[in-house]
Amino acid sequence: MDQTVDVVGAGLAGSECALELAERGVRVRLHEERPVRMSPAHHTDRFAELVCSNSLKSTRPEGAPGVLKWELEAMGCRLLPIARDCSVPAGGALAVDRDRFSQAVTDTVLAHPLIEVVREEVTQIPDGPSVIAAGPLCSDALFEAISAKVGARSMSFYDAAAPIVSAESIDRAIAFSQSRYEEGSTGDYLNCPMERDEYDTFMDALLSAERVIARDFEQTDLFCACQPIEEVARTGHDSLRFGALKPVGLTDPRTGRRPWAAVQLRAENAQRSAYNLVGFQTNLTWPEQRRVFRMIPGLGEAEFLRYGVMHRNSFVDSPHALDSTFAIPGTKTRLAGQITGTEGYVEAIASGLLAALNTYADLARLPHAELPVTGALGSLVAYATNPATVDYQPMHVNFGLVPPLENAPRRKDDRRRLMAERARTDMAAFVEERSDLFASARRGVEQ
Repeated sequence: MDQTVDVVGAGLAGSECALELAERGVRVRLHEERPVRMSPAHHTDRFAELVCSNSLKSTRPEGAPGVLKWELEAMGCRLLPIARDCSVPAGGALAVDRDRFSQAVTDTVLAHPLIEVVREEVTQIPDGPSVIAAGPLCSDALFEAISAKVGARSMSFYDAAAPIVSAESIDRAIAFSQSRYEEGSTGDYLNCPMERDEYDTFMDALLSAERVIARDFEQTDLFCACQPIEEVARTGHDSLRFGALKPVGLTDPRTGRRPWAAVQLRAENAQRSAYNLVGFQTNLTWPEQRRVFRMIPGLGEAEFLRYGVMHRNSFVDSPHALDSTFAIPGTKTRLAGQITGTEGYVEAIASGLLAALNTYADLARLPHAELPVTGALGSLVAYATNPATVDYQPMHVNFGLVPPLENAPRRKDDRRRLMAERARTDMAAFVEERSDLFASARRGVEQ
């Protein structure tokens, strides 16, 4: 390969893309604006920094997130093995120590001889082959350049992150260790139980608290999986008790019964010195976060290591602005990651891998990668690039996007198991058939 590919953004998608291309013998110029220009949500200059939750979602083999992880590993994904090496206990989910993970990704990228890292803000689309993986916090200048090129209206939605508290500030006489239904027979979460009167008082305080962006949001303004907890609370008094604070599967050891509601805390690192409040993405001001969240039993003296934040994310209307490979028509540029509207950490990694495959295919004059639509990733790509898609909104992988089974069983669990089996079978066949895309990765820099 005598050409260099510019990859803009060293987040999950950009880091995966750069490593995949470099492993195929392609020289990469990886642009990262941090620390020259910091985004509203990032805290470090490391690559693949997780700005919201530290969870990469479920590993259950019969669920769509679990199927996606299997598909990525079958395709030789670079970041998932790093995530597993940096994992922290999280029941049936893959959660990581975010500092160890981002540092490990950074070290891996910097050590690769075919990747040149340039710390600068990119304001224009590069002239040659490139992948824009600038994320949903893409700078205004670059996003305007993209919008001008695709000629389609841009869209935006609001995203939020949850606060993190110090482990030593949690009252262990109240908070107890337990996973719902004791998944995996270990208590990977801390639980702060609420009685009915405590829940009612907390809800009143939450709904009356001062917000950073002081307005009620329309549903289309918010990405459904990351709605601020106070916005969820506005939908009904019991909305949290049946959502993020559901006590199902938990038993308070102090009472021997299920609490009225429960706030779950998930470890941020292997040392369990910090915990994030699961589902507590928020738009509250920092003083109000201290006041309201310290009303949670067990968090009365909580020390906040990081407050929750809310920020505007931008993405393009991919079904009508990009081709089936997420390329800007008539150019040598592809988009990858959340800027395409594919939402989720693992989905971002997946889009970086796919962008690398198709960019490599262009350079090597090979057919593009056409993923089986029966799989988690293939069905998401089909949805996100289908011009018939209307009112395009950010989307996670889910079985609702997958073509239905013939003669499907009536039980949902049986249907999902068969869908997962079909997805794995079809992806394995795809990888074998497209050895021209994957064998080159095994040769790596030996080329």
